[in-house]
Amino acid sequence: MGRRFADIAFTPSVRKLRERYGSRLQYARMQTSNQTPDQLGRDETAFLEQADNFYLATVSETGWPYVQHRGGPQGFVRVLSPERIAFADFRGNLQYVSAGNTAGNDRVALIFMDYVQRQRLKLLGQLHFVELNDADEALVRQVALPLYRAKVERVAVIDVVAFDWNCPQHITQRFTLTQVDEIAQPLRDRIARLEEQLREARAKSGDPSC
Repeated sequence: MGRRFADIAFTPSVRKLRERYGSRLQYARMQTSNQTPDQLGRDETAFLEQADNFYLATVSETGWPYVQHRGGPQGFVRVLSPERIAFADFRGNLQYVSAGNTAGNDRVALIFMDYVQRQRLKLLGQLHFVELNDADEALVRQVALPLYRAKVERVAVIDVVAFDWNCPQHITQRFTLTQVDEIAQPLRDRIARLEEQLREARAKSGDPSC
């Protein structure tokens, strides 16, 4: 856990509850003895760049939180530097709640999930949207997804302030159709080979059911 994440997330109210429930000393030790760098490293970069979805939380000017699911092809989130990520913002339902919220408060929280490996990465950062007409050509190229059929309205750029890895407890394993197909394909191939061997054996034996 990085120091910045602890400084942001562990407010006085949080620390008070930890003291009440007996976990204050445990987390105090973690903050001082088991800190990770505050910048995205190799593990975080690899994890983010294989993601095909995440959850984005913003807060409106009226103080209400809003959580939105964002998805795309695997690798649609790009790590531009150890402190910055970006992704193409696709046209959706035209509500613009997250975009509107960040216009007044750019602070966001993101959760990236890997249900297969039961891993979870939390990010805290500051998000701003760049209209395509105003975006630098190099930035547009970095987030481009030429094979994905979706209209890109703008580029979302997040300056990562802090991050933290969560334990796998209570993460239920889930698999996409693509992952299930990859797992099942060797079994399908084996079944096909066995069926072919069975047909050949029946043909040699003169079995009329062949």
